[in-house]
Amino acid sequence: MKKRALSILIPTYNDDCRKLVGELSRQAESIGQFSYEMLIADDGSTNRQMVEQCQEAVSSLPHVRFIIRQTNSGRAAIRNFLVSEAQYPWLLFLDGDMTIPNDRFLQNYLDCDALIAYGGYNVGQGSLSNLRYRYEKACEPQHRPDERRKRPFQHFHTSNFIISRDIIIDHPFDERFRNYGYEDVFFGKQLKQAGFNISHIDNPAGFFVYEDNAHFVSKTEEGLRTLHQFAAELQGYSQLLTLVDGIHLGIVKSVIRLWHRLFGAIERRNLCGQRPSLTVFKLYKIGYYITLNIRH
Repeated sequence: MKKRALSILIPTYNDDCRKLVGELSRQAESIGQFSYEMLIADDGSTNRQMVEQCQEAVSSLPHVRFIIRQTNSGRAAIRNFLVSEAQYPWLLFLDGDMTIPNDRFLQNYLDCDALIAYGGYNVGQGSLSNLRYRYEKACEPQHRPDERRKRPFQHFHTSNFIISRDIIIDHPFDERFRNYGYEDVFFGKQLKQAGFNISHIDNPAGFFVYEDNAHFVSKTEEGLRTLHQFAAELQGYSQLLTLVDGIHLGIVKSVIRLWHRLFGAIERRNLCGQRPSLTVFKLYKIGYYITLNIRH
């Protein structure tokens, strides 16, 4: 199933996507007998100077269109918007903060014989004082294709995948997911329910941008609130949900809530500091999530 026409879709939010777009353009231009377009949609970024610099830098490249959206519509809606703007039958989604470490990255996707394929991502170098880097590095073994294939829908992410446009037109991203987290997990669930398979291939993009600890902790909390909001629909698709649901004794959950109320602020200071602990991170997430049942 040779793919000869491709729309490359890149949603961005405060991302400097110039190197990413430049490398994709270089690879696309080197492929013969191939039609493509690259659409970048900025989803109401707050860093307007960066947005304008990116737009100016990439708009001169062939077949590239940079769209600036004035308001933030959310992670699901911006991807649906890009689909509506795309003209070709195959869609390649990439996050704006990724890099391309492989000279055959595009060609590998064009050669892939699958209606839906996820390429994974590699973790770049970072500092041990950075919580996001430490977390991603610890999870790195799970990113291997053989591990992803064991739970293909749960290990699907929107950061680097190709899909038939017809499929995503019929099964768009759920725009109830406006805040950070789990729109990709729920999309994987939708694909499974519709009877599709996700092929997990070895064609990673690079992940080398790590936000500061305080920002990552805040994003994690936002993701946990999203998980709590859609918990009934994400059963079986979240390890944290499975863990929490496995705690059958109410007294245990009460103890965890008490622990979080007493020590959550101390744990958070550790996570935002220079020596963040992954063990503390796990405890903090469990406590924060279980406490949401009281807050709501």
